[in-house]
Amino acid sequence: MRGGRAGSYSSRMMRLLLMLPLLALVLELKPVRPTAAVSDDPDDPAIWVNRKDPAKSLILGTNKVKAPHGAIYVFSLDGQVKQRVANIDRPNNIDVEYGLGGVDIAVTTERLTNRLRVFTVDAAGIADAGAIECCPEPMGIGLYKRPRDGAIFAIVAPKGRANSPLRDYLYQYRLERVDGKVTGKLVRRFGNFSGTKEIEAVVVDDALGIVYYSDEGAGIRKYHADPDHPQAARELAIFATTGYRGDREGLAIYARPDGTGYLVSTDQLPVNSEYHVFDRQGGNRELFVFRGGADTTDGIEITSAPLGPQFPGGLFIAMNSGAKNFLLYDARLIKH
Repeated sequence: MRGGRAGSYSSRMMRLLLMLPLLALVLELKPVRPTAAVSDDPDDPAIWVNRKDPAKSLILGTNKVKAPHGAIYVFSLDGQVKQRVANIDRPNNIDVEYGLGGVDIAVTTERLTNRLRVFTVDAAGIADAGAIECCPEPMGIGLYKRPRDGAIFAIVAPKGRANSPLRDYLYQYRLERVDGKVTGKLVRRFGNFSGTKEIEAVVVDDALGIVYYSDEGAGIRKYHADPDHPQAARELAIFATTGYRGDREGLAIYARPDGTGYLVSTDQLPVNSEYHVFDRQGGNRELFVFRGGADTTDGIEITSAPLGPQFPGGLFIAMNSGAKNFLLYDARLIKH
């Protein structure tokens, strides 16, 4: 009888173990290489894909301090510094978009001047394309290219304060290129805020028309990115409300051409930051967690585009605070 009960107990335990979420397992990744260090304080990376020669794609990263040392660093895929554009007054986050008036652009928030700084991007590096007055103390930014007409927008999050609004927290600007300079026009304010900590990370899924942003102490919020969508003001979801040990920080989209892929979210930890992976489509079901040795990670970026022999299956980048650099990973390893 004891043997029978033990067998039954073992069977039940096995069924329970099989029912445990896969999130209990944390995938360990090893970086291919780090970039060179920035001088002061790295924050957020972006990837410019060179469609003519993917192996010569570029990595852009911010050095988040006051001018004159505040800067954008441009790295080649071997992690070496290709260019440094300084005298930016506390650049925070940065993003890249393709095809604004015939050029590709990178836009960074310049927090201490209440501006967006705009640059053109090509194989040679970045070049100044103007500045746009925007919300007070801009921090987070995500660029959106609307599929139906190619219009490009910047969605910007200001720094959180004790009196920050709990509604209409984000600012959205339509960008235009006129006589070689980029201008911006405010088209809407939207988005809820919990009032705890702040909102910094913003990412847009162009193809699906969705913007996500990290409400650091509460979860990830989801809206339509198109300001003209009939339900543009409605929050579609808030998820990732549990399971984090640190702040919810950087966000990145791994987009496949067939509409599948995933959203990656940073759990900012002081020793070994973790990254939660969610379905790109549907209800954004959480799939698994991974980590890769970066500490106190703010910004991340990912692309599924093949980038030559060094990163044939795409590239994932994580800001690495202690070493003042960015870690580069083979994106093919991010799977369960």
